[in-house]
Amino acid sequence: MSMEAADIVFASSHMPDPADAMAQVATALGDVTLAGMLLFCSHRFDRDALARAVNRHGEQLVAIGCTSSGELTEAGYDEDSLSVIGFPAASFHMVSHCFDDIDAFDPVAAREAVRALAAVAERDSRHLGDRVNHVALFLVDGLSHREELLTMTIQDALGDVPLIGGSSGDGLDFRETAIFHGGRFHHRAAVIAILSTPRPLHVFKGQHYRPGAAKMVVTGAIPQDRVVTEINAEPAAQEYLRLAGHAGEALGLAFYAAHPPMVRAGGDYHVRSIQSANPDGSLTFYCAIDEGIVLTVGEPVDRIAGMEAMFVDIAAHVGAVDRIIAFDCVLNRIDAEQRQISRAVSELYGRHRVIGFNTYGEQYHALHVNQTFSGLAIGR
Repeated sequence: MSMEAADIVFASSHMPDPADAMAQVATALGDVTLAGMLLFCSHRFDRDALARAVNRHGEQLVAIGCTSSGELTEAGYDEDSLSVIGFPAASFHMVSHCFDDIDAFDPVAAREAVRALAAVAERDSRHLGDRVNHVALFLVDGLSHREELLTMTIQDALGDVPLIGGSSGDGLDFRETAIFHGGRFHHRAAVIAILSTPRPLHVFKGQHYRPGAAKMVVTGAIPQDRVVTEINAEPAAQEYLRLAGHAGEALGLAFYAAHPPMVRAGGDYHVRSIQSANPDGSLTFYCAIDEGIVLTVGEPVDRIAGMEAMFVDIAAHVGAVDRIIAFDCVLNRIDAEQRQISRAVSELYGRHRVIGFNTYGEQYHALHVNQTFSGLAIGR
């Protein structure tokens, strides 16, 4: 569906052929002149064909995006789609930079590149008015294990410009994700775009869990692989299941989503989500993990009530909302399905103009976090 010229435009397509999907999206977006474009797509699309299709319709346009573990559209939770967000040039400016080989990420060079990008954004957005707000949209390979280093480095270089973003997904295959920039999909990459506008902007982070009583101390770990081998001097998977589980329950994505480990840092509790249990009894996490960390098992709160309160707070910051671009952990989606509240969550997202994608992790300022609903609210 296309919005009016003054609004952020959004369209999605479920057509399986990339050329057909992008053609349908382009038609729905209309003829609004765009400053930039953000796209999220199912990992099932042929990426080379999709890149060619995007280029045909968005030549000379700043376009960034990634593969997902589900999309957030006007229908709420969605999947197997191509979703595109367009920022009208009348009230937005967008510049971007890609880190093409994050296995060889150089923090010093990255800081220089980000500071240069911020300077360009500041200079080239002056035509929008005397008071222009800036935000950094960040997308990173969700299987890279490099999110913490990149997020801290880039937010440091940005200074007062807030960073918000998500880790790319591939459904729940955990094999290969991709980042879109410069007209093609990249592997083992990350992209930052600075979005500038005189409109009010607000970045936010919320989670649907509180710390429980059960405590776990990581007594064995392989930090570079985000693997925990022992908890409380016992095999990690076995001890986690004992502390978090109930009779008859088994480890799996639904269990991890319902019983997320949490860690206290900076005066607050953050989820450290589990990706998988391994044949040797160890656990692989989505976030950095190390020996000595004390974890607690998270317990769910009333998600719908909590999110209604969050949307009230968002409106207090930006007034009338044009769009909320959300980075919503795929484990939140799985947990909503298990609790049979997916329809209620989707209705809530639709009512509050939420669009975005389901992630393998979220970035908020200098933090890489898990199992949050984070995002950028843009006012009118």
